[in-house]
This record gives sequence, C-alpha cells and structure tokens, in this order.
Amino acid sequence: MNQLIFLMPILTVLVASIVLMLLSMYDRFSTKYFIALSSIFLIIALGFSIGTLTNEYSIKVYNDIFNNALIFDSFSNFFTILLIAGTLLTILIGEHYFLHRKYFRGEFFTILMFALFGMILLGNANELVTAFIALEIASFSIYVMVGYNSDDGKRVEAIFKYLVLGSFIGAFYLLGTVLIYGATQTTNLTEISTYISTHSGNDLALVYIGITLILFTFLFKIAAFPFQSWLLDVYRGAPMIITAYMASVFKIAIFSFFLRVFLQDITSIIDFWDSIMYVIVILTLVFGTWLAITQKIVKRMLAASSIVHTGYLLLAFLAVGQNSQAAYATMFYLIAYLLSAIGSFGLVSHINSETRVRVTYDDFKGLSKERPFLAAMMTIFLLSLAGIPSTIGFIGKFYVFTEAIDAGFTSLAVLAIIATIISVYYYFKLIAVMYFYPANASCESEGFNDKRVSTYAIAFIAILTVLGGIGSAIVFFIPIPGIDTMIEIAQMSVQSLMMK
Repeated sequence: MNQLIFLMPILTVLVASIVLMLLSMYDRFSTKYFIALSSIFLIIALGFSIGTLTNEYSIKVYNDIFNNALIFDSFSNFFTILLIAGTLLTILIGEHYFLHRKYFRGEFFTILMFALFGMILLGNANELVTAFIALEIASFSIYVMVGYNSDDGKRVEAIFKYLVLGSFIGAFYLLGTVLIYGATQTTNLTEISTYISTHSGNDLALVYIGITLILFTFLFKIAAFPFQSWLLDVYRGAPMIITAYMASVFKIAIFSFFLRVFLQDITSIIDFWDSIMYVIVILTLVFGTWLAITQKIVKRMLAASSIVHTGYLLLAFLAVGQNSQAAYATMFYLIAYLLSAIGSFGLVSHINSETRVRVTYDDFKGLSKERPFLAAMMTIFLLSLAGIPSTIGFIGKFYVFTEAIDAGFTSLAVLAIIATIISVYYYFKLIAVMYFYPANASCESEGFNDKRVSTYAIAFIAILTVLGGIGSAIVFFIPIPGIDTMIEIAQMSVQSLMMK
C-alpha cells in the first residue's frame, strides 16, 4: 500500500487549516460557509482514516524524511478517527451556537483545525520533542479558542489562567525530556525503550525522574488531582462549545500519546508509578465527586463530573500495568465518554443559543414541556454519564471496573462504583428539574427552531449512545458495528504496538 495513504488524514486537516486561514481574510464568506467547508474537509479526512481501519499495520512513513519521529499504526489510526469524528460532531452540534454569536468567524475554524492537526500529530509521535511540539500546537489553539471573545471578561480570565498554568506545566515536560536525554542520549521513544530494557538500577534513575515530570504534564492536561484547580474556572469561562471540545476531544488526544508510551515503551517499568497513581485515582474520584455535588450551575457540574470520569480513566490506566486487557477497556471508555460528554455539553450550548439564561438547575425547570425532544436527548446523555444500563456509558464503566478487579485493584474499583452511585444524584437532579418542575417564565424562548443541523447532530449522538449500550441485541436487523466489533478494533489497535 502506498505510504502516502497513511498521511492523508493529517495532510487533509493541515490543508483545511491553511485553506480556511486564507479564506478568512475575505468578509464575503459567512460563518455558515466555514461550517460547511470545515465539515467537508473533516468528512474527507475521516474517510481516509476509516479506509485503513480494518488493517493491522505499523509503518514509519517516509522514514528518511521524518527520521523515525512519527509512526503510523492501527493504534494511532484508532485515535485519529475519534479525534476527527469528535471535531466534526463539535462543529455540527455547535452550528446553532456559532450562528448566534457574531464573533465566530472564519479565523475560529482555522484555529480549530490547527488544534486538530496538533492532536493527530501527538497521536502519531514517536519522539518526545515532536510530541511536545504537537501538544503545544493543540494547547495554544485551545488557549486562543477559550478566550476568542476578548470582549467578555470571563473569557479573558479563563485564557489567562489556562495559559499561565499550561505554560508552567509545559516546563516540567521539557525538563523531563532533558533528564531522559541525559541518561539515554536520545529522545526517540523506540530507542528509549531499548535503553530501558538493557539497563537497570542507577542507570535508570534519571529516566524515572524524567518520566515522572512528564507524567505531571499528563495529569495536568486531563485535570487529575492535584492539577484540577484550573478546570472549573476555565470551563466556566470558555464558550460552551469549546468546553465540550476540551472535555472530550482534547482529553482523548492526551490519552492517545501517553497510552502509547505506557503500553509500548515503558511497560517493563510501569509498576514504579503504581503507588502514586493509586493515591491520585482515589483523590481524583473523591474530590471530583465532592465538587460535582456542590455545584449549582449546570456547566460547572458537568465540568466537575468530568474530573470523576478522569478518575475512571486513570483507574483503567493503572490496571494496564497488571492486565493488558485494560487497554481495551480504556479505549472503549474513551469512545463512551466522547459521545456522552460532547452530547451533554453540546446540547447545553444548543439550548443556550437563544435563551442565553440556561445556567443553573432552576433555569432548566420544565424543559420537557418547552422542548420535549431536547429534554429527552439530555436525559440519554446524563444516563450514559451516570452509567445506567442500556447506554454506552454503562458498558464502558463495566469494562473498566471488571478489568481493574482482574488487575488486583478491587478496593479502587469499589470506590469507583461508589462514585458512580453518588453521580446518580447530581445527574438525576437535572433530569428531575426538567421533568417534574414547572417552567421558569424567564427562560422561555419563543420561536425556538429545533429543525437545525445541530438538532440532528444531537439526535445522531443520542442514537449512538443508546446503540453502544444495547449493541445489536434489539436492532439486530440493522447492520451496525456492535460492542464486540469496537472491542475487536481496540484489540487490533493495541496489537499493532507490538509490531516493530
């Protein structure tokens, strides 16, 4: 197969970024035009990625040019599909939101495409400096999108806090890279893996310290304890649709690189961080649950609950060291969380597009009477986030908890189950106010048009959320990929990491 075909997804996104940047110079192109053009480019890129989905491969494309800095395999392609699909769904579900805010122009979609480019590049990185550059491309794009509307004081505060803390934590990554280079004389992950397998004791001291510093960057980016302090304020200040993007797609990009490192390159010494990760998982679950319970603003509740989901993912991540099957559970849970998070955050942005007052729980009272369809979709996403059976969120949690128990982390799995039970309170609280309370007159919106692209995108994500939970058990007459198919693809993706 021509090596160029493996480069096509990331090249398509890069070309889209440049084309949108050039077109944004002209005022005659409307926001709707940029939404359509961005979606077309993403569909093309997604088509190239899906075309190689069923193949197990690991190729260092044009190695004489890239010098072993990039690797294209089934594992990176799996995450490329998730990242492109997540970005496409973000644009579609945010169509209503974008059109009702005049400050969203062509430049915004250019930045969004550059963010996606950095994320895909991160998933294909086989070298620490390349990964840092990719991470910074994505991070700086996110910074700009968070504070895109500079007239809003909340946006400015959010971008300042995120930029300062993000830049500070990036220094930890660079310092860790320097220490690893000092010990191994390389920043290439394959060569670092070889060094680790042939050395021991004091020879690995700098490597352990360096990886620990890089791990700090990982924990900050996914908002795990104790690096979660920025999350509530940044998520609250960012535009709602960007909050959805950060909570789902960007988090997947971070896991794509670090899961590769843990599975492929440092698997022989991964046990060194078990005790640290054990404590972090406990504190992330406990602190995230407490924050979610105490929130009165829906957006902050969803943001705080994302910390709890980070705890679930870290639990699966911890289990990887003892049970390689946990890698499949992690990847499946990322799919489940992508659909549930982007659906819930995106739906709130859709509702907020015209009413502009859907903020607290009280503001959602009686939504089922005003917009029964949207209330039903929101209920599906909340049920999935809570891990209720017949949703993809339940299947994802089931895999994570069972793999954690098999890996010997029974007490952590029990704590995670307790956190899941508690989550029913703050998720069902929103469901209750939508269905069992009269509507708040100040929140009513006359002439709200539900027949929009964003509405259909919400419905599509809700359908996937349900189908991912029931598989093909009920809709057996529809030829759709079920749960087993997704797990098989995840298994094939992980197996490609062993191809060298």
